[in-house]
Amino acid sequence: MVDEEVIKEERELPLLPRRDAVVFPHLVTQLVVTRQSSIRAIEEAIAHDDVIVVVARRDLEAGKLTFDHLYSIGTAAFIGHHLKMPDGSITLWIHGQRRVRLAELIHDEPFFKAKVVPIEESTQKPIHIVALMRAVLALFEKCTTLSSQIPDDAYIAAMNIEEPGWLADFVASSLELELPERQEILETLDTHERLLRVSILLAQELDVLELQSKIHTQVQEEVDKSQREYFLREQLRAIQKELGNIDPLMREINELKEKIASVGMPEAVMNKANEEVERLAMMPPASPEVSVIRTYLDWLTTLPWSKETEDNLDIKQAARVLDENHYGLTKIKERVLEYMAVRKLAQGKLRSPILCFVGAPGTGKTSIGKAIAQALGRKFVRISLGGIRDEAEIRGHRRTYVGALPGRIIQTMRTAGTINPLFMMDEIDKVGMDFRGDPSSALLEVLDPEQNHSFSDHYLDVPYNLSKVMFITTANVLDPILPALRDRMEVIEFPGYTEEEKLGIAEQFLVPKQLSEHGLSEEQLRFSTGALRRIIREYTREAGVRNLEREIGNICRKVARLIAEGETPPHLVTSLSLTKYLGPQKFFWGTAEERDEVGVAMGVARTEMGGDILGVEVTLMEGKGNLTLTGQLGEVMRESAQAALSYARSKSATFGLDPKLFEKTDIHIHVPAGAIPKDGPSAGITIATALISALVQQPVHKEVAMTGEITLRGRVLPVGGLKEKVLAAHRAGIKTFVMPKKNEKDLGDIPANVRRELTFVYVQGMDEVLNTALIDKREPRRQL
Repeated sequence: MVDEEVIKEERELPLLPRRDAVVFPHLVTQLVVTRQSSIRAIEEAIAHDDVIVVVARRDLEAGKLTFDHLYSIGTAAFIGHHLKMPDGSITLWIHGQRRVRLAELIHDEPFFKAKVVPIEESTQKPIHIVALMRAVLALFEKCTTLSSQIPDDAYIAAMNIEEPGWLADFVASSLELELPERQEILETLDTHERLLRVSILLAQELDVLELQSKIHTQVQEEVDKSQREYFLREQLRAIQKELGNIDPLMREINELKEKIASVGMPEAVMNKANEEVERLAMMPPASPEVSVIRTYLDWLTTLPWSKETEDNLDIKQAARVLDENHYGLTKIKERVLEYMAVRKLAQGKLRSPILCFVGAPGTGKTSIGKAIAQALGRKFVRISLGGIRDEAEIRGHRRTYVGALPGRIIQTMRTAGTINPLFMMDEIDKVGMDFRGDPSSALLEVLDPEQNHSFSDHYLDVPYNLSKVMFITTANVLDPILPALRDRMEVIEFPGYTEEEKLGIAEQFLVPKQLSEHGLSEEQLRFSTGALRRIIREYTREAGVRNLEREIGNICRKVARLIAEGETPPHLVTSLSLTKYLGPQKFFWGTAEERDEVGVAMGVARTEMGGDILGVEVTLMEGKGNLTLTGQLGEVMRESAQAALSYARSKSATFGLDPKLFEKTDIHIHVPAGAIPKDGPSAGITIATALISALVQQPVHKEVAMTGEITLRGRVLPVGGLKEKVLAAHRAGIKTFVMPKKNEKDLGDIPANVRRELTFVYVQGMDEVLNTALIDKREPRRQL
């Protein structure tokens, strides 16, 4: 070995750059060298005095190595033993001698050679150095005990080191440090500071090792406990098997534990279930509470906790599915496709919407829910809320009650079998309340996206996640729904089908369905378009298509009987032959007046069956100025009549009327179809037109219909239900439709063919209404 005196002075030595190791003085290190320039440097060192300088690379990513890529401080080392390997590499063992500083590059080809200056290190041990050495040894002993990476004899070797710098280097080489940290220790020339840095690194390493040991101990304890329980259970099972007397309760308890572990419950729910299993195991089999706990655990283990179906987010495919199942309903389909598109882009972060379908019976609210579930690829489940008055129907009963069960929400979730079904709640507007509670209030938590991730059922008594469920509710009207509940839902209105939409539904869906259900083929029975249109107009009166389907089914039954009795098909049902199957006409829709009449104006109204013509008749009689209103009018409609009369009286001079006429004339306003309740302000301008027509004795045009609310000043205000009203006017043969100017924006919902066949007059005041509706006017009426 070369004595340190050999490298005590400034010398020119070959360099061995390393990217994976820092060599410390006094320590033996094994290196594998593959780089050709490094192999030449080793050969140069061996050819002379076996001394080489090992220096770490500063830049590990550099392609071509230069002198600037090397650290300035390295270790002069003696090459003790070396082996040439078959692949051309060299394995060598080097013994670090002392720190050196790279002063000047001599050359870099064919290998690096530099002038190096030895660095003197202090070997003195004042009292503070001794104290630091003892502290480092104490920490190193603890690390050696806890770490499996540090050899057991490393602490003994450290105890025998007397030089402080040597001790710091030895401990640093024993720790798993990154190359920059090792180089930092190498470049720390002050012995006190080097020991201090090493002690900090030891303290950090000790913290990690203690935490690792604690975690390992906890894991081992859990494993030992599980193994012990498993061993004992296996022993018990073997003993019972040998005795031939396996306890059914123990078998059931084991099965329950396996189910609990396999259904994917949240941790809190699993702990609750395991507690109940332990209680069950401790109870006598004859105890009445055993059956209660068994039923409870059966509910917990059969509910879906983590199983879910994958959403089908193919927008085009979903659109095809919706179109195949339903005719029209454009806005509803668009809303569903928008939800699917956002969910696809948001990658599952979007909360499921709470939709509320509102519309008349038979408009397809429930069936569109099934189509949405099919389009999304989700399970479809449904409950009917009609007539529910007990809050426990939603939240369930406490387990303390005999025969207690979860509420309908949890029961239906078990039926669904997944945590993300499409859940339809029918007839939410028909939920009642009494002394047993308010089910609508119980639904607040179910239908609130901010709360339903932890829905609490009284029976389960553990939170259940409903946030992945897509809820759809249906209602005929919104008014009975609790305002707080209505606020949590996105309301989508089903306005009812137009005549053309009903015709399309009948041709595409209802007729094929009824033919299939009655065992008929298209060759045996066909319906003409005129027959279907007449059924819609004269044999049904509804917003939906249920009665239309019934009438088609009625015809199918009669034709099926004829075929069964031996008559030869085909049978073609036309509009002329319809009475043969369905009898005389059942419904008579309002039609336009046959002639222009004084005191008779034609209004329109929205009904549950869509829309209809609403005639208003006014008769003047000699009397004392009384106003009579008949036709089962509601309070708002009565007020509209009063407003119309006040407007007419205030404008009597404009109409050329004697103001005293109103004091000696009784006015009778009647709206026909007196058995049907009527209400709303939209007949205001109709009543005013009929009244003024009777007063000035000018007839109202028979082909004009109107809608709009009137004020005392004669202004015309907007109204609702315009689509149904316009379709009713078109069906009745009306040619001119008078409507408020502010309702012009609503014409976009009207079918294009209807808009082409009607003339729309947009009005803001009664003068415009009268100029359009009254005929035989000798001169244009001046502005009122």
